[in-house]
Amino acid sequence: MKRLFIWMLLIASIAVGRAANADQRSYVWTYEYMTLNKGSTEFEYYLTTKTTDDSRSGDTDYQHQLELEYGITGRWDIALYQVLNQADGESLKYGGFKVRTRYRFGERGEFFVDPLVYLEYQSKVDDSDVFEGKVILSKDIGNLNISYNQIIETEVDGNGEVEHGYAFGVSYLIHPAVSIAVESKGNYTEGTYAIGPTLSWAGGRIWANIGLLFGLNDKTPDRQARFIIGIPF
Repeated sequence: MKRLFIWMLLIASIAVGRAANADQRSYVWTYEYMTLNKGSTEFEYYLTTKTTDDSRSGDTDYQHQLELEYGITGRWDIALYQVLNQADGESLKYGGFKVRTRYRFGERGEFFVDPLVYLEYQSKVDDSDVFEGKVILSKDIGNLNISYNQIIETEVDGNGEVEHGYAFGVSYLIHPAVSIAVESKGNYTEGTYAIGPTLSWAGGRIWANIGLLFGLNDKTPDRQARFIIGIPF
């Protein structure tokens, strides 16, 4: 976590003094009501860590994701991810790729709850391919945002079993460039649940978010962390 915060401080120092005109995102685990503008392109880098059991070995696994995102229309975008995995004590390995698309219905505030649909295909090197869908519901109340993601996931070449999960976030914009949030995510099917804080920052043409989750039961990893940086161009 110390390294994650150092990276965030370095990024902030690079962009300090520039106008805050980057897209502001509030979460790292939860999707909100947002798609890329038509004709816009954005590069994003994700670093995710997972520590299964702090009390024993404290081994931490790492995942790196490189995403290139493009706005097809004002409400529809598409993205390609490249995934790299690094288990504790092992070398970095190529994990596969993901293709995802999002579509939002209307503009913010047009409905009582803003709806967005998310579809993703994951091609994995060492595991079965996965199809994932999300129904994203979001509500803005002044500077407060509430977002809920209902998630379904199934293996493409599996036995047809479907897993149900969720991500949920509540955020508050404390400054035009800074927001704080509490997020929770888990898997209803497997009984895993976690909760923790998230900090979001935007400045110039760069935005960066960092979040930490703590497991709520023995089935859930003790600690998960995620750092995201986005650069539109």
